[in-house]
Amino acid sequence: MARTSIILAVLVGLTAAKPAAAVEAAYEQDLLRLAEVLGSLHYLRNLCGESGDAWRKEMEQLLETERPSEARKAKFVASFNRGYRSFETVYSTCTSSAVESIRRYMKEGEALARDVATRYGN
Repeated sequence: MARTSIILAVLVGLTAAKPAAAVEAAYEQDLLRLAEVLGSLHYLRNLCGESGDAWRKEMEQLLETERPSEARKAKFVASFNRGYRSFETVYSTCTSSAVESIRRYMKEGEALARDVATRYGN
C-alpha cells in the first residue's frame, strides 16, 4: 500500500461520519501509534535517501481531518516527535537495520490504518 494510501484509508473512513466520543476513545491509541510511526518514517526515510517532508505532511493531514482539541493535538504531536527522536538518537547513517525498520514501520502503519478504517469507518 502506498504511503498516501495509508493515511487516506483512515481519513476516508473516519471523516464520513464523526464518531461519538466513546468510539473516538476506542481508536485513540491506534491513531497515537500511527502518529508515532509517521514520525519514525519521517526520520528514517529521509536518512535513507528520501528527501522531503511527505511523512510530516501525512501527519498534518491526520490532524486536519481529526480536528483535535489543543490537548489532544499535543498528544498527537508528542507521539510523532517521539517516533522521530527515537531513531534520531540511534541512527546517523542509513544502515541495513534502518532499512529493515522502515519496512517494519511501513507494514505496521498500513495495518493500523486498515484496522482503524475497517473497525470505525463507514
